[in-house]
Amino acid sequence: MLKCEVIEPKGTADAAVIWLHGLGASGHDFVPIVPHLGLPDKHGVRFVFPHAPEIPVTINGGMVMPAWYDILAMSIEREIDIVQIEASSAAVSELIQRELDCGIASPMVLYSGNTTRSMPGRPSFMPLIISAILCALSSTSAL
Repeated sequence: MLKCEVIEPKGTADAAVIWLHGLGASGHDFVPIVPHLGLPDKHGVRFVFPHAPEIPVTINGGMVMPAWYDILAMSIEREIDIVQIEASSAAVSELIQRELDCGIASPMVLYSGNTTRSMPGRPSFMPLIISAILCALSSTSAL
């Protein structure tokens, strides 16, 4: 199972957000944003911030860094390591299953990431992420 930073709600968790970081970052990167989401004190959201495995990344000269998969070349076709993507997908699926095993209903397990923030010409998806969290909360007794 992936190592994770976890922020538990003050009460019982009835929703979970699994938040993936970008290339070269860590699970610590999005932890500070949770207090700024404006969630009510009695919210029931568990935040899970997994750490990607440390692997050599070809486009960065083979430097070992946290990455969900190796990027073999930057091109329109974006050459990537499919086996590593599948392994990361399986690891995230384990985190989702852990939340389900803890009693979180399937529709209340959200997963997100924001790797487009550093790409020129791409909008930030942070408002959509926050909206998804708040929409999920609105259907619980946490509000």
